[in-house]
Amino acid sequence: MRDFKKYEIWQLSHEFTLEIYELTKNFPKNEIYGLTSQIRRACSSIPTNISEGCGRDSDADFNRFLTIALGSANETEYLIILSNDLNYITKEKSISLIERVNLIKRKTYQLKQKLTA
Repeated sequence: MRDFKKYEIWQLSHEFTLEIYELTKNFPKNEIYGLTSQIRRACSSIPTNISEGCGRDSDADFNRFLTIALGSANETEYLIILSNDLNYITKEKSISLIERVNLIKRKTYQLKQKLTA
């Protein structure tokens, strides 16, 4: 069994999730069950699936959970774009967040490649 806390992608995605939670505290209250909830679920799904995959018995199972984490990262990226378009976050902040989520996606994809090699 793998220790998910030792994976850089888990650490990066956990820190990213903490930042999203802090950022969304400032979203309009009428979004609490809408965009706020959705972006929090999507970004927290990234480290959640990485950690769940680490508890699986095979590389193939781990790889499957990394694929799910990638999907959640893509969803998070879109929700950041939406948040910017709705003027809930600044353009500069959205660019910074998108760069971070894309780093997480690249590193996740690289790990997936190592697992299948």
